[in-house]
Amino acid sequence: MSDRATEAATLEERMDDVRAVLDAAGSSQAALLGYSEGGTMCTLFAATYPNRTAALITIGSYARRLQAPDYPYFSSREEALKAVEAAAAHWGGPVWIDIRMPSIADDPIIRQWWAKFLRMSASASAAAALQRLNIEIDVRHVLPSIRVPTLILHATKDRAVPLGAGRYMADHIPNAKFVEVDTVDHLPFYDKSDEFIHHIQTFLTGSSTPTTSEGRVATLMFTDIVGSTEMALKKGNLGFADLLEVHHAAVRGELSRYRGEEINTAGDGFLASFDGPARAIQCAMAIVQSLGALGISCRIGLHTGECEVRHGQLHGVALHIAAWVAALAPPKGVLVSQTVKDPVAGSGLGFVYAGSQTLKGLPDEWRLYEVVK
Repeated sequence: MSDRATEAATLEERMDDVRAVLDAAGSSQAALLGYSEGGTMCTLFAATYPNRTAALITIGSYARRLQAPDYPYFSSREEALKAVEAAAAHWGGPVWIDIRMPSIADDPIIRQWWAKFLRMSASASAAAALQRLNIEIDVRHVLPSIRVPTLILHATKDRAVPLGAGRYMADHIPNAKFVEVDTVDHLPFYDKSDEFIHHIQTFLTGSSTPTTSEGRVATLMFTDIVGSTEMALKKGNLGFADLLEVHHAAVRGELSRYRGEEINTAGDGFLASFDGPARAIQCAMAIVQSLGALGISCRIGLHTGECEVRHGQLHGVALHIAAWVAALAPPKGVLVSQTVKDPVAGSGLGFVYAGSQTLKGLPDEWRLYEVVK
C-alpha cells in the first residue's frame, strides 16, 4: 500500500520485497505471517528460502484460487472473473465487506472506514489487476517441500476462503498444525482477534529452534547446444574449443544478469539454479537470443521442484525432470513444466501448450509449455 501501481506484483516480486526488508533490517531469519494471498506468498517464500524462514503462519490462506478436478474449493475461472469485474464496478464503496467481515458489516463507521481503506490502497483498475493475478495462483506443488514449523489458522465459517482450502494446506505441508477459529470473518482484525493472537504467540514462543533445512525449492535450467557433435566435427578440436569459450561467456553473462547460480558445466551445456521462475524464464530467453546472435543454436528446459542440498551440490528428482524437459525443447526454444508456468501468472510472459508427457519412473503426466515472446 506504500506505492500506487497499475499492475499487480507477481509472487516472485513480492518475495523480493520480503528479502529486501529482511536485508535492510539486518535480519538473517524471521517468522513469516501471511493473511489470505499473503499467506500463499509466505508459503512459497518458506519453500524457496528455508534458511531465512524461522516459522510459517498463515491466516485464511490457500494454495490455489480456482476449482480443479482434484481441488473442489472456490469457483470456476468464469465466475471468479465476473466477481472481479463486479468489484471494480463498485469500487469506492465498502466492496466485499459482507464476505470478509460479516460480524461487523452493518456498522456504518466500519463500512466507511473499509471503503476508505480500499480507496487508499489501490485504484479500481489496480485492484482488478491484483484479483485477476490472485485467481491464477497455484502453489500446491511446493507444499510437501516445506520443512519449517508451520501453523495454519482458518476461520471456521470463512466466506471468502473455504475452510477446506486451509485444511488442504495443512494436509500437504509436513507436520503443519491446523487450528480452526470459530468466526465468520475472513479478516482477523475484529471477531476473535485475541484468539488469533493467542495461537500465534503460543506457536512461536513454544517452538524449539528449527533445524537447518537441507532442501529447498528451486527453478532449474538445463541448456544444450543444438547439433554440437556436427559442429565439433566441422570446426575441429581447437575451433570448437573457441566456440565453447564464447558460448560459456555469453551464458554466464546472462546468468549474472538474472541472478542465476551456475551449478555445473558439462561439455556444451549448463545446469543453473534460480530462486524465482520468472527470472529463470527471462534468462533462458536472453541466452537463446545472445547465442543466436553468435550463430549458436541452443535449446533450454526449465522445471521448478524440491532439491536436496549435499555439500553444496543439488540432488533429487527435480534435476532429472529438468534435464528431460530440456531434451524435449525445440531448437532455439525454451520449454518449461507446469510448475514453472503456474507461479508466474500475471508476469506478462506468454506460453503455448506443448502437450503432456510421461517420464519413465514417475506416475503422473507432465504438462509442458513453450515460452513465446
